[in-house]
Amino acid sequence: MKFLKFTLITILFFQSSISISQIKLPQLISDGMVLQRDQEIKVWGWASPEESIILNFKSKKFKTKASKNGNWSIILPAQKAGGPHKMTFKGKNKIVVNDVLFGDVWLCSGQSNMTVKMERVKEKYPNEIANANYPNIHYYYVSTITNLKTPQSDLPAGEWKSVIPENIMEIGAIPYFFAKDIYKKYHVPIGMINASVGGTPIESWISENGFKEFPKELETIKKNKDTGYTKTFTTRPVSNNNAKPQDKGSIGPIKWYEESYVPKGWNNFNIPGYWEDQGVKNLNGVVWFRKEIEIPESMIGEKAKLFMGRIVDADIVYVNGTKVGNITYQYPPRRYTVPSGVLKKGKNVITVRVTNYGGKGGFVPDKPYNLIANGETIDLEGDWKYKVGEVFVPNTGDGNGFNQFWSQNQPTSLYNAMVAPVLNQKIKGILWYQGESNTGNPKPYEGYLKALIKDWRQQLNQRELPFLYVQLANFQDVDYLPTESNWAELRDAQFQALSIPNTAMAVTTDLGEWNDIHPLDKENVGKRLALGALKFAYGENIVHSGPIFKSSEIYGTKIIISFDSVGSGLISNDDEPLNRFEIAGENQKFVWADAKIVGNTVEVKSESISNPKYVRYAWADNPLGANLYNMEGLPTSPFRNYNPNTLNDKPWQGKKAAVILTYDDALNVHLDNAALLLDSLGLKGTFYISSYSEAFRKRIKDWKKLAQNGHELGNHTIFHPCTGNDNRTWVNENYDMGTYTVDRMVDEIRINNTLLEALDGKKERTFAYTCGDFTVGGNRTFMDQLKGDLVAARSVSHGFKKIDEIDLYSINCYSVNGQSGEELIALAKKAMESNSLLVFLFHGVGGEHDLNADLESHKQLLEFLKLHENDIWTTTMLEVVENIKKNQSN
Repeated sequence: MKFLKFTLITILFFQSSISISQIKLPQLISDGMVLQRDQEIKVWGWASPEESIILNFKSKKFKTKASKNGNWSIILPAQKAGGPHKMTFKGKNKIVVNDVLFGDVWLCSGQSNMTVKMERVKEKYPNEIANANYPNIHYYYVSTITNLKTPQSDLPAGEWKSVIPENIMEIGAIPYFFAKDIYKKYHVPIGMINASVGGTPIESWISENGFKEFPKELETIKKNKDTGYTKTFTTRPVSNNNAKPQDKGSIGPIKWYEESYVPKGWNNFNIPGYWEDQGVKNLNGVVWFRKEIEIPESMIGEKAKLFMGRIVDADIVYVNGTKVGNITYQYPPRRYTVPSGVLKKGKNVITVRVTNYGGKGGFVPDKPYNLIANGETIDLEGDWKYKVGEVFVPNTGDGNGFNQFWSQNQPTSLYNAMVAPVLNQKIKGILWYQGESNTGNPKPYEGYLKALIKDWRQQLNQRELPFLYVQLANFQDVDYLPTESNWAELRDAQFQALSIPNTAMAVTTDLGEWNDIHPLDKENVGKRLALGALKFAYGENIVHSGPIFKSSEIYGTKIIISFDSVGSGLISNDDEPLNRFEIAGENQKFVWADAKIVGNTVEVKSESISNPKYVRYAWADNPLGANLYNMEGLPTSPFRNYNPNTLNDKPWQGKKAAVILTYDDALNVHLDNAALLLDSLGLKGTFYISSYSEAFRKRIKDWKKLAQNGHELGNHTIFHPCTGNDNRTWVNENYDMGTYTVDRMVDEIRINNTLLEALDGKKERTFAYTCGDFTVGGNRTFMDQLKGDLVAARSVSHGFKKIDEIDLYSINCYSVNGQSGEELIALAKKAMESNSLLVFLFHGVGGEHDLNADLESHKQLLEFLKLHENDIWTTTMLEVVENIKKNQSN
C-alpha cells in the first residue's frame, strides 16, 4: 500500500511538473496571426519559473528567461509588411506558429452591429460572397466572456481565419468591408480582431482606471468584485409564477403544428403587423399563426427558402409539421431552409409559434415574407389565421420578482475579459460601433466615450492612436414634427467626441432601416470608416467626412451656419430643397425652417420666428429626408448650435468659472510639450504667435496641425516689439515701440492677422499685448483702430473678474514663472469660488524662456482642470470672448 501511495504521488508530481514547464502562448499568438508592421513588437507567454525560452524567427534567435512567476516576453525589431513567416518557440517543449504576417492590425469593438457576419447580409451581397478571396486579410473573433474583478491576461479559445471562400460567412461584415478597402489600396496584410458583444452598454468596455472620474461607476465596480453581493441577484427566484407552461398548442395530444391537427376557433390576422394593432391588447405570451398555400408543381419536393421577415420576440416555424427553424430573440432575420421532400402537391401549411415577452408582438413590416424554390416565389403577406396559446401572468408585485443581473452589462466586465488581453500588442487603430444600448440614458455618453478613447490609448501606450467610430444610424418611426429624441441626443454625444484629436466619425443616418436596428448596408459603413483610416492612420490628404457643424451667426431673422469638411462644396443630395432643419427663438419651441445653401454656408429662417436663436439639423430618431451632403457624397452629421445644459446658465457655459490657457511667443516647447499634453487631455489652448519667431517660421506645418486640432492661434504681432527703457535694455532698437507710429503698429498687427488666417482659415482673432504695452511712441494708443480687426485683447495685469466686469480689450491674466502646481491650482479654485474668469499666461513650458513653468507644475494644473471640467470651462480665448459678448449684451 505504501508503495502504491508513493508511486501515485510520484506520478502526480511528474505530471504537475510536466504541465507547469510547458511554454504556453496567448490565444492571439497562433497560426495565421497578424502583427503590426513597422513597430517593435512584443511576443509573450508563460512558462515554468525562470525557464529559458528561445524564439527562432527569420534565421535569428531571440532569447529570454521567464520570471519567477512564469511570465516572459521578447521584443522583436520592427518588421516590414509581408509574410508568411514561421516562429518557433523552444523551452522544455516546442511550439511552432505558422503563417505569421506583418501588416496593419485593427481592433474592432462595440455591440451587435459590429458582430453582424457576412452570412447575415448574404442576400444583399451575393457577388461579394461569391468572390471574396483575400488570403492576406485575417480575422480573429473574440468569444463572449466576462470578468467583474480584474483585467485578464488571455482570451478564450479562438483562431485566426483568412478571408477565403470557405470562411467568408463567418467574417464580420463591417470589418470585412473596411479591411477590403484598406487592403486594395495598400496591399499589406490586414489583421482584424473583433471583440464585440450585442446588446451591451459602453460602460462594459471601459477599464476601472478609465472610470476614475466617475465615482458612481467606481462604487458599482467595487460592489461587483464581491461575489457575495452578486450572488444576491443570481440566487433570487426568476418569477413568482412557478406553474408549468400552459401553451395549449404544445401540450395537447395533437399539437397545433401537426398535419393531423384540425383548426378550430382561429381568427383572421394580416401579416406583416403587430397584434396590438389588430385588436389583441395586453397580451404577453404565445400566439400561433398558420397559413394554407397551394404551390406550383415546379416547387413540389424541392428544397426551399422560407423568409419570415423579423418576428417579435421568439419563434418556431413549421412547414407541413416539420420544424424548419427557430430564433429566440427579435433581431435576426428569419431565413429558414425547408428540406427537400417537405413541400407537397396540393395544400401546404406554414405554422409559426410566436412568443412575446413585452410590448408589441408580431411580424415587423417592410421585411420579406415569401417562400422561394426552383426559381419560383410565393408571397406570404396578407391573410393568416391566429389563435392564442398562452397568456403570461403578470408579476403580482409581491417582492419575489427577479432583478436580472447581466454581467456583460456591468462596468469593466467586457474590457477585463475581451479587450485587456488584446492590448499587449501594438495596433494600427480602433474601430468602434456602439451606442444603441445607451439611448435610454444618453446624457452621460459623451463623458463615457471620451473616457474610453483616452483609456484604451493609455493602456496601449499609443496616445495618438486613430479611433474611428460609427454614429448611430437612423432607426424607428419617422416623426414629421420637430421633437426631442434620445437617439439624436446620443448622436450628439458621439459628435462631441470629435474634439479629441485623431478621431473620425462615420455618419450613417442615411444607411439605417426604420424597422431594423441591424441595417443590412454594412458596405458603406465599412467604406466610411476606411475614409477615416486613410486620413488619420495613413496620412492621406482626403475629404474623409461629410460636413461638420462649425458655428452659427444670427443676422436679423436668419441664422447662418458654417461647416468644416465641406470638401468640394455643399449640395442637396436629392436635388430637393434642404430638409430637416429646425429653428427656435428664446422659448426653444422648434419649428421646421426654410434652408438654403449659400456658398459653403447654410441660411435658415422661418416666417414664424422673428428672433431666431437656436438651430438644429436631423434631430430625430429617424431623420428620413435629411439631405445636406458635400459633393464627395458624404452626409452631414446631425447637430445643434447649443448645449441644453447651459441654455439657462449662460455665464461660462453654466460652469463655475472659465479658464484660458495662453502661451506667448510661439516657442518650440509649446508644440513639443504644451500641445501634446493638451491634446492628450482633450483640452484647448490659445497660442499667441509672433510670426517672425524662429520656431514659427521653421515649423509652419506643426502650427497648422495645432490649429486643426482645435487650438486657437492668436495675434502677438510680427516682431514682438516692446517699449525700451532702463529696465529693458534687451529691447531691439528696431522693434522698440517707443519709436513706433500708430500706423506701423496697426499695419504689423493686420499683416500678422493675414498670415494667421492663411494658416487656420479664421477671420476672428484675439490679441495679446507684447510686454503688456498699450501705447507706441508719444504715448499714443493703437487699439481703437484695431477693434474691427481684433475681437479682444489680453493684457498682463493680474486679477479675477466676473463676466459683467470684463473689458474685452484689457483682459487680465496671471503670468506663470516658477509657481508650483499647487499654487496654480489654488488660483483655479479661487476662480471657481468667485465665479470668475482666470487666464494663465505661459512662456516657457519646460524651458526655452526665462519665464518658465516646469513640466510637472504645468501637468498638475491641466490634470486638475480636466478632472474638474464639469465645474471649469477650459477653452480658447475666442470661445470665452463669444460667451462674454453674449452675456454682456443681455
